[in-house]
Order: sequence, then structure tokens, then C-alpha cells
Amino acid sequence: MNNSLFGTLKERGYFYQVTNEEQVKKICDMGKSTVYVGIDPTANSLHIGHFFALMMLRYFQDAGHKVIVLIGGATAMVGDPSGKSDLRKMLDKQTVENNINEVKEIIKKFIKTDGENAGVIVNNADWLLGYDYVDFMRDIGIHFNVAQMLACDAYASRIKSGGLTFLEMGYMLMQAYDFVYLNKTFGCVLEIGGSDQWANIIAGIDLGRKLAFQNGDKKSVFEGLTCPLLTNSEGKKMGKTESGTLWVARDKTSVYDFYQYFYNVDDKDTEKLLKLFTRIPLAEIKNLLAGDIRQAKKVMAFEITKLVHGEAEAINAREMATNIFLNNNAESMEIFEIENTNIGLIDLLNNSQITSSKSEARRLIEQGGILLNNEKVLDPQRILTVKDFAKGFAIIKKGKKTFKKIMVEK
Repeated sequence: MNNSLFGTLKERGYFYQVTNEEQVKKICDMGKSTVYVGIDPTANSLHIGHFFALMMLRYFQDAGHKVIVLIGGATAMVGDPSGKSDLRKMLDKQTVENNINEVKEIIKKFIKTDGENAGVIVNNADWLLGYDYVDFMRDIGIHFNVAQMLACDAYASRIKSGGLTFLEMGYMLMQAYDFVYLNKTFGCVLEIGGSDQWANIIAGIDLGRKLAFQNGDKKSVFEGLTCPLLTNSEGKKMGKTESGTLWVARDKTSVYDFYQYFYNVDDKDTEKLLKLFTRIPLAEIKNLLAGDIRQAKKVMAFEITKLVHGEAEAINAREMATNIFLNNNAESMEIFEIENTNIGLIDLLNNSQITSSKSEARRLIEQGGILLNNEKVLDPQRILTVKDFAKGFAIIKKGKKTFKKIMVEK
């Protein structure tokens, strides 16, 4: 086991870009520093893309560092152009506020927010929304070179699509100021983010150093590091299920579907996920991979589900999967309720999120990929009737691994 936090994180594959490796290693391994991760509440849940930075932040917290999660109540009102070809959907203040409340609770699954060395959750709306526009532009905007900003991938891609707005140009300034504010208020010296946030992180570091120099401060430290984009063995972005994004909130992605997502990943991705999203020692991971890969995947899926949803829910999901696939036990299947039996199969597949769209449902039916009560259905116009519920329920199966028990509301 590596006794160095920097070494541990590097061995497990958390690092992608580092501003100054020697300085970041010093921050990791010497003394108690303050580090932060920023999350914009653009939805009322978190997805797998947020796991990386939050898992890393927990490593820092367990090593005795002070950790901060910044929720972008102000920046979410603007929208990060990074990775986008179109302007993000504008969110109203009430939606952002509702999202903040939901995201706060999910963050607590990853970061300790009470007891010894409790993590801190802050909202940048507290210092940005009250900042006078002219003062902000005079204090902060003067330090940004537009030509350099436009060279960044985030802005270059938006220009290429012909739709960059002045609103989006302001995002980088706001996020950069966040680092300056946290450095001044909490002594924060390190920002952690996804690889798509590199330009924003660098902007914060540059701004912090310029302001420190301007004020004759030679002691302030500003460093950053990013996690790699989470991709599978084929280089494709992970986190997409058949019904859409893999969410942490169980009302968006059921615990069973969450567990199954990880169990069903390609065998080649098992080692990466075990290293990144579990605390299993590397030597033990090596032994797991040397044995039955299905058992290794089962351990991996269970540990990640336990991290996000708790041990009891992880056990239930594992048992449900075992009963369904080994015993074909309908009692263990996830239930989807409908108002009456008179429903089209395409609508049922779409409404129950077995498919992500009606067009996908139609295509799968025509290709013979849908079974109703263990019988293949080839007619896209098929309407369910009372006969389909002779056992008190109907079972829909997609492919070899997706099952749902359909019941009529009483």
C-alpha cells in the first residue's frame, strides 16, 4: 500500500493534468491543506461524471485535509460552455434553488459533513450575486485577455457553431473568482475538477496569482489538477444507460439499474472501475481479476452501489439480480405500474424506461429483441390485454439482461 496520498491517487488512475506536479505532491503529502471541487446544480441529481472528483476529495479528507464542495448557485444561472455546441438551457432561480437542495444531500454520500474534520458545502451565489457588475468587471474582468479566452476549446467550439454569447464568456470569470474567494476566505490552495474544466481551473490560478502580485502577496498558493474523462475500453464515454444518463438519485436511476449498469460493463473496464470507485487495495484487486471475472464484476458493482446507496440497498440489488438471472424469479424483479391493461407495447416500453424512446422500442420489437411473458413480440402495434396479466402481472424482457414486472394499479 502506498503511504503517499499523491502516490495512491496516481496509482489508482485519478490524475490527468497537474499544474505543478512537485507543488501538488507537496500539498497532498505535507500538512493539512484546503482543497475544493465545484459542481453546478444544473440538474437535481449528480451523475457518474461527478464521481471522480468527489471520490478524490474524500481521499483528501480522510488524509486530514480540509475539503470544500462549492455548489454553483450563481454559475448555474449562466451555464458552462465547456463541451457544448449549443447554449445551455437557461435555468430560473427557483429551479436552481431546488436543484441545490437535492445535490447537497447527494454530496453527503461522498463527503463527511459532520464530526471531526467535517467537509464544508458553500454556494457561490453568496458572494457573486451581490457583486456589483461594474465593480466585478473593473476588479476581475480587467485581468482577462479575450484573445486568450477565445483560444480555449470551450469557446472555440461555440464560435465554430456560430453561437457564442457574452453570457457564456462571463462563466470563466466567475469560476476563476471562486478560487480567489475560497483562497482568501478558507486558505484554499488546490482546485480539483474534470478534464473539461482545465481551462477554467487555469483561469482561476492565473487570476489568483495576478491579484496576489498586485497586492504584494508572495505567499498565496494556487494549484489545480484534473481527473481523466471516464471512458470504457473502446474510448467511449461511460455513464449512459439504455434509458439515458446514469444518475445517483434513485428516482432517476433505480438502485437495481444502477447496480446492473456496473455489473454489465465490459470485462476490460472492471479493473479501472475497481481502482477508481472502490477503496479495495490494489493487491486485492489484482487477485480478484486473476480469478473469475464475473465475481470481480459482482464485487465492483456491489461496492459502488454501496458507496452511493448504502449497504442495505446494495445487498437488495445484488440479491434481486441473482434471483432474476439465476432463478428467473418474478418476485425479485423491478416493478412498473400501469393504470389499466389496455396499453400499447411501444408506450409501455417507453414509459417504463426499458427503452429510451418510442423509435427504439419500435426498432427492438421489429428486430425480435422484446419478449412479453417469455414470448417474442414482432408486432409494433401490439396492445396488452387482460390475458397478458393472467398471473397477476406481465414480464417484459429486453435482450438477455433487462427485465421488468408490469402490474396494474389497484
